[in-house]
Amino acid sequence: MNDKLIQLIYASSASDLMTEEELLALLEQSREKNARLNLTGILLYKSGNFLQVLEGPESAVTELYETIKKDERHANILTIATKEIKERDFGDWKMAFANLNKLDPASVPGYSEFLNDPFDGKYFAEKPSRAFAFLKVFKDGMR
Repeated sequence: MNDKLIQLIYASSASDLMTEEELLALLEQSREKNARLNLTGILLYKSGNFLQVLEGPESAVTELYETIKKDERHANILTIATKEIKERDFGDWKMAFANLNKLDPASVPGYSEFLNDPFDGKYFAEKPSRAFAFLKVFKDGMR
């Protein structure tokens, strides 16, 4: 059976603020797991909050998301959007990553004032297109 491709965007808060070393360890673990599961995406982190998009076969995305929801490092997990896709928007990376705490927003190609808006699940859930636009700015800037 061929799984359909889906894209899932979610936001969460870190149970505890993460050090740079912890973020890098999480990223390495994510990249290894995503390679095994044929998943791609991007993970953004700012002030204890995550915004992530996962893309891949529906069963693999769903399985990983259920694991994330049980992960004690995440709290306040909120699904922003889930949709079937014909091709991946973030297919170039097993897991791209940006620590926005270390970023000068004006240096990001495609910068706009929305990068100064709240970076939390509630903000993105109110208008899911904000989350996709936010993720796309970083996707385009990382190419």
